[in-house]
Amino acid sequence: MGLDESGGTGGDITAMADEQSGAVLTSVNGAMPARAPIVVVEKARAADAQDIHAVVTYFADRDEMLHRPLNEVYENLRDFYVARVDGEFAGCVALHLWWADLAEIKSLAVREDRQLKGIGYGLVSACLDEARRIGLAKVFALTYKPGFFEKLGFSVADVMEFPRKVWNECYRCPKFANCNEIAVGIDLMAKPAAPPAAP
Repeated sequence: MGLDESGGTGGDITAMADEQSGAVLTSVNGAMPARAPIVVVEKARAADAQDIHAVVTYFADRDEMLHRPLNEVYENLRDFYVARVDGEFAGCVALHLWWADLAEIKSLAVREDRQLKGIGYGLVSACLDEARRIGLAKVFALTYKPGFFEKLGFSVADVMEFPRKVWNECYRCPKFANCNEIAVGIDLMAKPAAPPAAP
């Protein structure tokens, strides 16, 4: 005999199958246990453009990233991934191709109420997976939060390693002369270091 949370003796216990995982969830007195939210990272659709623009604008207004006009979001929509939590928009990122061997991670933004839940990691991972799939050697980002990217294998770089970015886009930015974003990059072709040999 068990006790429920109210201190009374155990009541009806029922089992229900979770349709997606096949797991059996146990219910005590008809109350379902909490389930983890379902997070999906996928390519953006036209209907996502307004949400992408809104979350980027929110953080850009706080000077945490650069503004992206809505028309630029639409023009580059095929670069974007979005994260959804239980079907609701939670964040975005873009992978922008610069050359045969180089792409940039841009416009990474996760809604404040969805941060610190691995969504940013999932978005960047989707970009890196795509970059590897299409055969890119290097991916970079300009960021105010290099520590986040370093946890994903990026290292701090000199922005001048990416001249196509600097001379095609950065020079038009109003912050160009006083840019305080930090360049980070990851070499996708580098082989992982071999573990040290046992003595």
